[in-house]
This record gives sequence, C-alpha cells and structure tokens, in this order.
Amino acid sequence: MAEYKIRGYRDSDYEVVRELFSHGMSEYVPSVCIHVLKQPWVLFVLTCTFIILLCSSKSLILPFMAVTLLLALGRQVLGYCWSMYIDHCLKEDLQDIRKTYMESRGSHFWVAEAEDSIVGTVAVKPSEENGEELILKRMSVRKDFRGLGIAKALSREVIGFARQGGYKAVLLNTLMVQVEAKKMYESVGFTKYLEYVMPTVYGNLINFTISKYRYDLFPAPS
Repeated sequence: MAEYKIRGYRDSDYEVVRELFSHGMSEYVPSVCIHVLKQPWVLFVLTCTFIILLCSSKSLILPFMAVTLLLALGRQVLGYCWSMYIDHCLKEDLQDIRKTYMESRGSHFWVAEAEDSIVGTVAVKPSEENGEELILKRMSVRKDFRGLGIAKALSREVIGFARQGGYKAVLLNTLMVQVEAKKMYESVGFTKYLEYVMPTVYGNLINFTISKYRYDLFPAPS
C-alpha cells in the first residue's frame, strides 16, 4: 500500500491542485448522462421519436440513427454544461487558493502527498449561514490512489481542525452522482440531514439532487 502524508497547501501546488479537481469532476460526466437518460420524460421523447420514425419510414435504420444522434448530441450538451460548472469553480474559490483558504480564520486547504506527487485535496471554510459551522469543500483523490483511505484521512483532518477551532459542526454537499463519496462520508460519521432538487429550471428538468451532510462535533464522541 502506498504511503502518503497530509500537509497544508503551498503556492507551488496551485496548478496540480486545480488539475486534480478538474479531472476528478470530469469523471462524473458518464454518470450524469446515465442519470439524465433515466428521467421519464427523456425516455418518453426517445421512445416517441423511435416509434414515429419507424412508422413513417418503415425501416429500422432511420429511427436507430436518429436516436443515436440524439444520444450523442445530449452527451455533448451535458459535457459542455458540466465543463462550465468546473470552470466556474476554478474561477471562484480555486482562483486564489491562498487568499480564499489560507489567509482567513476558519479556512484551510490540505493536500495528500504520495510518491512525491499530490494525490488528494480537501478544503474547509466557515458557513455563510452559521459562523459556528464549517463547510467541507473540494474533496478529490486521484483515481489510481482511491481505496487507500486517503479521502477518510482528509475528512478526519477537517474534523480535527474544526474541533480545535471550537466549531459545532462540519457540513458538506454532495451531488446525486457522487455515490461512492456519500458512502465514504457516512463511514466517517457524517449524517445526511437534507436532500433537495436544485431550484433551477435545469435542476428540475433533470432531477439534479443535492444531499447535505453534517458531522456534529460537540459533545465530542466518546
């Protein structure tokens, strides 16, 4: 098993951290496509298109080609939308990591290092709704280093930081496609307390669900 260590962010980590986040988020595109494909209205549109073209052309080739084209187009659109979300994150808190996470009280950014490379990241910052709670953000572990307990160790680093700072809880958000991440957080001790569909037209259209988790710190577990 590869040995790793967790340390605070350095300015020299900037490009690697951003690239690790981008690659990690890009991995969810196939899962997002499958999630959208399972929506009843999408299945209805594809089925109707197939049946209408089959009846009008009396051939299987045209309806199959049309459905294949629609699936390919949908994949491109979803991939583009997802890349826009990634770009938004890179231009938000990951634009100036030091200023966002290393120069503000209650904020911090860690990296996991193995084989002289950065293989994982996590960050934390105060909640805008409650100053006594922190938000865990930007958890990412390189694909070839998953299953080694790195994500759990990064989560515990955040929990320890919050406990030392006297905060009452650590919160985090997960998306409907982050199945493995949810299992990992639950194994560490996080509990889901809210689940909702993103309140936008697109969110409702594709049933884009967000789950909110929390880890209560006080009283400390025995």
